Amino acid sequence: MSFTNQEKFSDQPRRWALRGDLLDFTAAPAWGEIEPSAVRFDRDHWLLVEDGRIVGRQAQAPDASWVRKDHAGQLVLPGFIDTHVHCPQLEVIASYGTELLDWLERYTFPAEAAFADPARSRAGAEVFLDALLASGTTSAVVFPTVHKVSAEALFEAAAARGMRLVTGKVLMDRHAPDGLRDDVAQAERDCIDLIDRFHGQGRLAYAVTVRFAPTSTPAQLAMAGALCRADASLYMQTHVAENRAEVDWVARLFPEARSYLDVYERAGLLHERAVLAHGIWLDAHDRILIADRGAQVAHCPSSNLFLGSGLFDWAGAAFNVSLASDVGGGTTLSLLRNMLDAYKVQALRGERLTAWTALHAATRGAAEALGLGDEIGGLSAGQAADLCVWDWARGPVAEARDAVAKALHERVFAWMALADERNLAACYVAGHRRA
Repeated sequence: MSFTNQEKFSDQPRRWALRGDLLDFTAAPAWGEIEPSAVRFDRDHWLLVEDGRIVGRQAQAPDASWVRKDHAGQLVLPGFIDTHVHCPQLEVIASYGTELLDWLERYTFPAEAAFADPARSRAGAEVFLDALLASGTTSAVVFPTVHKVSAEALFEAAAARGMRLVTGKVLMDRHAPDGLRDDVAQAERDCIDLIDRFHGQGRLAYAVTVRFAPTSTPAQLAMAGALCRADASLYMQTHVAENRAEVDWVARLFPEARSYLDVYERAGLLHERAVLAHGIWLDAHDRILIADRGAQVAHCPSSNLFLGSGLFDWAGAAFNVSLASDVGGGTTLSLLRNMLDAYKVQALRGERLTAWTALHAATRGAAEALGLGDEIGGLSAGQAADLCVWDWARGPVAEARDAVAKALHERVFAWMALADERNLAACYVAGHRRA
């Protein structure tokens, strides 16, 4: 559904109440725990929304001063938060037959080169953000391209939708094709201008965006670190230890560094607002360092399986783990589908991922790791009304499974495994319906 077709959603009342089965978290569930106290589930309750924010939840129906939206028998969740996803890669999703480095050269870089065109960047941002909303994702940490205009287009399109968005111009000054390289001085000027114009404006935030260590010179990494030190409110996003060949390449390019992660640490890029995508091939020292710095790893299970990158050790993580789609290395923007793939990854490691840990990583856990727990990721008073309404089951197979589910985790896990974006009944951003 394109944004231009959503004008019918613009007449949202100031005060409204939504009825449904409300589910969110009050804390992080422990690994493997099926009945944690951290799960808050209020069957057949009302969520009260005023001026785009949640103001309460209650069992009884509100009085006649509230416009009522009755979704009885449907599941109400906070909007999902995708902590690592590439806007320009939708057109190369489901591309055949390569591992990471060859995949970048063959598919990704040519697709990203097209975003030098402002019209292409604007159109791509519109389609991408609407696709996120149609999958139940209301907030995201996004890679555009090296082109300044691609970041501008994302910021402007997100502001038009009222979305919480973190993004920033990609930094790449080597090992990339013509048209996809910048230089240190111009890249710094572009970042500063974008920060001045967009960071902290409404629900927008800027991320110093290093593609990955191989595509930035030490001088560019140092510049990126200086930007982070100059403003502690900035985010930083990059990739780390996704693929073994990539890790070996980094070791050759940065022989002075102890590890791939150490390249970022030396540059001053590892801090509490750092979002590190993948993190599969980290050693014990790296894991402790990420935790000590308060950074997070954005786990991208669909991508890791599709590209054959490896099996992320979630159970052994000592740091914050959030969930991400990665598209186009991943095969879907749906974080529901990524939850199921995350379960498969852990099963291959001999572990069992609960629905609670998966859901928490896509909602409250991601929000808190981003320092945004007061705003997004839950259904508590004071938070933005970023929320989605889901059908518990669609189709004969899912309906048959749902009918015999007894305990809450059994039902939610079956929903997680069998549902997709077709189960999405409504998506609200800051109290306004967007899908």
